[in-house]
Amino acid sequence: MTKQVLITGGAGFIGSHLADELLRNGYRVRVLDNLSEQVHGGHRMRPDYLADDVELMVGNIADPAAVAQALEGVDAVFHLAAMVGVGQSMYQIANYTAVNDLGTAVLLEQLADQPVERLVVASSMSIYGEGLYRSASGALRDGQERSFEQLKAGRWELEDEDGSPLTPVPTPETKAPALASIYALSKYAQERACLIVGRAYSIPTVALRFFNVYGPRQALSNPYTGVLAIFASRLLNGNRPIIFEDGRQRRDFVHVRDVARACRLALERPDAAGRVFNVGSGRSLSILDIAEKLSEVLGRPHLTAEITGRYRSGDIRHCFADLSAARRGLGFEPEIGLEEGLEETTEWLRRQAATDRFEEATRELACRGLAV
Repeated sequence: MTKQVLITGGAGFIGSHLADELLRNGYRVRVLDNLSEQVHGGHRMRPDYLADDVELMVGNIADPAAVAQALEGVDAVFHLAAMVGVGQSMYQIANYTAVNDLGTAVLLEQLADQPVERLVVASSMSIYGEGLYRSASGALRDGQERSFEQLKAGRWELEDEDGSPLTPVPTPETKAPALASIYALSKYAQERACLIVGRAYSIPTVALRFFNVYGPRQALSNPYTGVLAIFASRLLNGNRPIIFEDGRQRRDFVHVRDVARACRLALERPDAAGRVFNVGSGRSLSILDIAEKLSEVLGRPHLTAEITGRYRSGDIRHCFADLSAARRGLGFEPEIGLEEGLEETTEWLRRQAATDRFEEATRELACRGLAV
């Protein structure tokens, strides 16, 4: 019998690609999504990119009746519904808590009454705060933070107790969380709540910590989406990408189709239940490098990045994925390199209209003292 899968937040960027992946592999797919204006615009219509075979239910993840209806006849659930964005979470605290925390609680209460064969929850690399580091003596360091005094002085790199520089290394799932934003706090709460309730009610549950996901269908007019989409929105509007600090902060950029495949593997691998996995590319790149590569592939090399030397509350310096656990536990290996992924993404970007709201969002942060 064909399995029926529910994806909460499934009309969005990652969810729609996951729907494609599941359909290709013989699943039936239902989506519960509120078609948020910040992601989908004011028309609140079914996205053109959402596959015709997907059953779309428009509703709120925090509405018990909508969730109960969406769960009818479902064999497995992917919980992707969430508000995203570190900066915005620091002033829309109630909204982020209502959607991410309360929405997850509503889903879990319904699952307690209507258990499924598997629950996969989307977590985030943001819960790590700073990634893992190594000292000059070779010792591993985590739990490090930069003081405001250090940031005000423009000393961007992390330092050991004696002031010597620390070297970033791939971050494994064993690193202790360091929750530097309301968004990170809410994603960790989603992750832990799903694992706790899954264990209590015998619902095999897997948490996936996504790194910086990019690819076609990102919400280009959402100034709180991924950094690559924010840069693309500015470039498409003839504006230079704006970079905080010095641009040498390093991240892990993973293509959305690799993420969708990792999600399917988390559904299908029996021994993945009860575990947490990083989902990234396993490769790090500086924010400045990403801006330069994107300018080139979009044919706008003259729009060089503007390095501001400013910083934002909740921002980290370096974090990129150690994929050892995902390779062993999921059989996951990234397949789409950055060059191929950017080429595919830019082909899609050239057909899009994007409203550049970055400066508006930055002013909002600055007036609240969250960007200096």
